[in-house]
Amino acid sequence: QVQLVESGGGAVQAGGSLRLSCAASGRTFSIYNMGWFRQAPGKEREFVASITWSSGYTNYADSVTGRFIISRDNAENTVYLQMNSQNRGDTDVCYCAARRLVREYNYWGRGTQVTVSR
Repeated sequence: QVQLVESGGGAVQAGGSLRLSCAASGRTFSIYNMGWFRQAPGKEREFVASITWSSGYTNYADSVTGRFIISRDNAENTVYLQMNSQNRGDTDVCYCAARRLVREYNYWGRGTQVTVSR
């Protein structure tokens, strides 16, 4: 098992930036692949970005490519999401997630609210 706790959410003006953190704890957490998802009010949860623990390979949704950056610090057991050039469409709850040996993410944080104003 792995436990995930997000932090860094808040309010930001359009064009600004936020950096989210996801602290992981638990046995052998380093073997998990990590991802970020987001969910706007009335919308389905959608994929944002992912990063593997083994190689550090990253993948991004088309809507955030070039604006968001996912990274990890294995020594600190933490995954980050740098969100740049934010717009009103980025207003949502962001979730950190983990998976191992499966395609579906099966461990989730409780989420952190991100609000982008004009």
